[in-house]
Amino acid sequence: MKIALIGASGYVGSALLKEALSRGHHVTALVSRPERIEVQANLAAAKVDVQDSAQLAEQLKGFDAVVSAFSGHAQAEQFDYFVKGVRSIIAAAKAAQAPRLLVVGGAGSLEVAPGVQLVDTPEFPEQWKASALGAREALNLLRAETELNWTLLSPSAMLQPGQRTGQFRLGKDQLLVDAEGNSHISVEDYAVAMIDELEKGEHQRSRFTVGY
Repeated sequence: MKIALIGASGYVGSALLKEALSRGHHVTALVSRPERIEVQANLAAAKVDVQDSAQLAEQLKGFDAVVSAFSGHAQAEQFDYFVKGVRSIIAAAKAAQAPRLLVVGGAGSLEVAPGVQLVDTPEFPEQWKASALGAREALNLLRAETELNWTLLSPSAMLQPGQRTGQFRLGKDQLLVDAEGNSHISVEDYAVAMIDELEKGEHQRSRFTVGY
């Protein structure tokens, strides 16, 4: 496939880039610093301003799918910056008539009990709250979409560097935990689940999650 990957040089984006290229897809990395993208076969890089929706729409035309690993973690006003960026990406994907938009989500909006989301529990770390609330708002924006063919993949609570095992469980809106009560997934296996979804399209117009 021809894939536009927003945020391809970031923590999750770089794992998605590696996984997509390993499967023979053609990727255009849309990043703020294209000079940081290593030259590889089947890979192009272009400078993008996510907040400029009109320009972004032009850049998203002609792809089989758009994958967004956009993150606001580096910004002081994380929530506002991130939500504005997500709105811009949604508008651009619609204007470009992108066949699919796949979005890297957060774990905070997953339920730990009926009607109780992880981000709303007393134990949720304060330093991650702004980005978690932004990710929840991104999910709400996508769920309100009537035109766009979107998918959002939430990781487990802990998303860390590890191994690419290809062995994991998928869920919907509930936080996945293992037998010891841990909720975790490697960034490598998260990338496997996302590119699987890109290829198979089993969770269109919905959110799903991945964990061990």
